[in-house]
Amino acid sequence: MRNSNDKHSPLIYLDYNATTPVDKEVADSMWPFIADNFGNPSSSHALGTYAKKAITQARSSLAEALGAQDDLVVFTGAGSEANNLAIKGIAHAFQSKGKHMIISSIEHPSITVAAHFLARQGYEVSIISVNKNGIVNIEELEKAIKSDTVLVSIMLVNNEVGTIQPIGDIASVVHSRGVLLHTDAAQAIGKIPVNMEDLGVDLLSVAGHKFYAPPGIGALLFRKNLMPEPLIHGAGHENGFRAGTENTPYIVALSKAAEISVARLDDVDSGPC
Repeated sequence: MRNSNDKHSPLIYLDYNATTPVDKEVADSMWPFIADNFGNPSSSHALGTYAKKAITQARSSLAEALGAQDDLVVFTGAGSEANNLAIKGIAHAFQSKGKHMIISSIEHPSITVAAHFLARQGYEVSIISVNKNGIVNIEELEKAIKSDTVLVSIMLVNNEVGTIQPIGDIASVVHSRGVLLHTDAAQAIGKIPVNMEDLGVDLLSVAGHKFYAPPGIGALLFRKNLMPEPLIHGAGHENGFRAGTENTPYIVALSKAAEISVARLDDVDSGPC
């Protein structure tokens, strides 16, 4: 990487697993909601209504891109918040069924630390090992599932080594025991096809800055009838799942980035070998 004081040396950036630059189309899509259409989407006047419509369209577009229902998308302030909403929200919503959850040994800290937080509240957390290639031990996972297990969380693509987990196989095992499956797909969007229906997961987290949207925006997508308990309580924003005035420009940017990423993957898949 060039020295910040040397304007003539080339910039070589290779740390795309940490973050990506904002795509120009993405930046162009969000700018109108910063410069002119800045209304609060909860307001009933024209600017507010316009912002609300943009969020509704963005929610529908993101859901379509990732194989979800548009009324089951919650926009968050980051991928880490989406993971916390999945882990804590499901744990609290389903605690009458049980207080046991399973994660892998290679999860992102937003999963492991959230799980350890729940452990301090009396929940039981089992940690499943991986093999030398970083693949989850499915037999160990199956043995770890108990009658009071409510959630399994296994990331789709590892943020350090890039291992892709066999989420479809994991989903078959987990669902055969009547347990919910969450996947952290932050590192997968824009790199491999990601579709909730095809993966067979119940909840899926994304982080915008991993696929050319700005940092500070993420989302949790989930199946009907799950109803995770909100982390942030207040007014009825995000269909009651996350209080706080929505970040319209970043939500629009996230949706646009997902749309572009999926389209570019489709172009690669349909191109010559």
